[in-house]
Amino acid sequence: MHRQRAIIRTLGLATAVAFAATACGPQHPGSAPAAPSAPVGSPSASASGQDDKPGTASPSPSESSSPSASASASPSQSEAPAVKPVMANGDENDQVRELQARLRQLKLMSSAPTGFYGSKTTAAVKSFQSQHGLGATGAVDEATWQKIQGLSRKPTEEELRPPTTNEVAAPDPRCMQGRVMCISKESRTLAWMIDGKVVSSMDVRFGSENTPTREGLFQVEWKAKDWTSTIYHTPMPYSMFFSQGQAVHYSADFAARGYAGASHGCVNVRDKAKLSALFDQVKVGDKVVVYW
Repeated sequence: MHRQRAIIRTLGLATAVAFAATACGPQHPGSAPAAPSAPVGSPSASASGQDDKPGTASPSPSESSSPSASASASPSQSEAPAVKPVMANGDENDQVRELQARLRQLKLMSSAPTGFYGSKTTAAVKSFQSQHGLGATGAVDEATWQKIQGLSRKPTEEELRPPTTNEVAAPDPRCMQGRVMCISKESRTLAWMIDGKVVSSMDVRFGSENTPTREGLFQVEWKAKDWTSTIYHTPMPYSMFFSQGQAVHYSADFAARGYAGASHGCVNVRDKAKLSALFDQVKVGDKVVVYW
């Protein structure tokens, strides 16, 4: 982490100061300077909380078997296995979401439930099975599911669908007093805090290595519900400017591409409804803390 800070400060300081008040906008392939595939110091797009879900989920064995194939199979081939999985890699449903929430209660998963059973869920299930003397297959059979249910409680709606994909980081000490937008580069989250309590939270994205989002203690200098960058000509709805043109604002590009892109230094938010509510609450003069 210290090395990441050093890289950002060394490469980004001269470039970041040069941006004007309306300079923010999404970076696309071929633009100058080019953005990396994900924000500096953050996991790659494949670790964005989607449990390594491919573009098209692989069909389960039952889905991939065609009627003709089933008809031609011998009786021994069509017999059900001795231990039938309840859930397995490739499944996507609400039961998987519940499984992930329970595994998160048991500290075996850190990312929010997605409902897709991928490599992260498989690894967490294997770990659970190894801890409890069960066959470490990575698939949830009846015995594994009963054991998980017995050692966890029924998840709440907020646990099943938490406010952010990314887990909110422990707040910086500077966030513990007053009205603060507490923005963590490490967890890629914004927490709106009042007197040390989190009122709301949301996922955020930052600038690239060449156009980094500045770290430090700032305050909201001015707000604009409808704004367009005068340099990049991109919409910046619900802008809250805090540092020489860098602002917290909604990004349609972030909503569409996620962490496969980056801003030109602003703090992008992808949940428009949440940011609209936050925009109405934040006042000019409120604190902004950006930290690792």
